[in-house]
Amino acid sequence: MNTRQYGAEAELFTANWLERKGYKILDRNFFMRGGEIDIVAQIDDTITFVEVRSWDRIFWDGGTPLETINKMKIGHIIKTALYYIQKKRICLQSYNIRFDVAGLIKNDAGAFEIDYIESAFDADGY
Repeated sequence: MNTRQYGAEAELFTANWLERKGYKILDRNFFMRGGEIDIVAQIDDTITFVEVRSWDRIFWDGGTPLETINKMKIGHIIKTALYYIQKKRICLQSYNIRFDVAGLIKNDAGAFEIDYIESAFDADGY
């Protein structure tokens, strides 16, 4: 399985996991020049932009894929989210906006383990 297929599998797992938690998936792989949002989901009056990071445990035992999200990546996510809000004409007075991250690692049995962090960062300072 190549990296792109592995990432797509992790994003699908995360989207299904979110749906089981009561989220509605609004979009997946929303792309603009300079950025991409893996998952846009809604629960109640909150729209969540979710960054999914994954790797096989063999890649780096003891680490976490969440460590790969740096300041530059956060900037791209926020910029893309703002474009999404504008393009979809989302009224910011009606919704809360949140940035979450999902870190997935395949365990020895081949199943994903998820580390999900709500409000992992915000748009302040960008």
